[in-house]
Amino acid sequence: MNANELIKQLLLSFNSNDKEAFFSVAREYIEREKRMKHTQVAKELEKALFDRNGNGISFSERRFKNTLPIPRDSEKGFPLLEIKQYEDSFENLIINDNLKNQLDQIIKEFKDSDILATYNLCYKKKILLCGKPGTGKTYTAHIVSSLLNIPLVSIRFDSIISSYLGETASNLRKVFDYIEQGTWIVLFDEFDIIGKNRDDIHEHGEIKRVVNNFLQMLDNFNGASILFAATNHQYLLDPAIWRRFDDVLFYDLPDDETRSKLFERYLKPLKRDQNINLKDILEKSDQLSPADIKMIAEEAMKLSIIDSRNSLTQKDLIIALEKFLKREKLRISTKEAE
Repeated sequence: MNANELIKQLLLSFNSNDKEAFFSVAREYIEREKRMKHTQVAKELEKALFDRNGNGISFSERRFKNTLPIPRDSEKGFPLLEIKQYEDSFENLIINDNLKNQLDQIIKEFKDSDILATYNLCYKKKILLCGKPGTGKTYTAHIVSSLLNIPLVSIRFDSIISSYLGETASNLRKVFDYIEQGTWIVLFDEFDIIGKNRDDIHEHGEIKRVVNNFLQMLDNFNGASILFAATNHQYLLDPAIWRRFDDVLFYDLPDDETRSKLFERYLKPLKRDQNINLKDILEKSDQLSPADIKMIAEEAMKLSIIDSRNSLTQKDLIIALEKFLKREKLRISTKEAE
């Protein structure tokens, strides 16, 4: 159908309250714009179509019925990626101000990509997230997905890595072919699995070929998405990987001020005793990650709740903290003994 016929069908389906037909015609119109190389127009239309605040067209499984099927591993048939929609607030991501400013710029650049294009500039679309475990790297992708109202595509490396020679690179190709067809927030979590240093003598030739192929795919990626690659082991990455990214966000362990904000946030669901003093807790929780602090806060609240008390006490926090530190000491000593 030509453009006029598509618009006519779009209006007819809207008037008849046929959401399936409306969605199908809208997708066809967007695909037509893509074929005509109207990339920015197609991206804006796609974002508008999937806006959960727009004209009753909410995000649902219907979004995927009219797109390409989710790619699967040829060996076992497992899906190579997962797609989810998140609803969260930027304020819930408690990180230092410098990191937050970097992230804010990435989001603003994406929103104003059409303006940047007039100056022959492109928004940052390939971002490396690195740092300690539990510091908010994966959560960052969830937040960006929520703020831009774009579904998050999480790449499943457990399915991508194949026992067959050549199949891993083939799986990666399927993933890139898929994500180039739409507008997504893409997360390659535990990225070091396929971004390993090619000079590592412990790695075999297949992994080196996979890294080579992955580098080429990153170079050639031309989709309208943002790609996040997260790793806890940035020192394992191949040197050539770093040049492929438009920006690098480093997630450090929280300082006293950030840890205080984290405790305030995670303890918010429960009333607290007036005598609670976080100073001692903050000192003892030095070098702990946001994920660690969340675990301690939840354990402290559980102690109060199962004891049928109306408020959280200092003792609850101390018991939860000491329990966690003992567990960490055991984990470290076990690791060192291996």
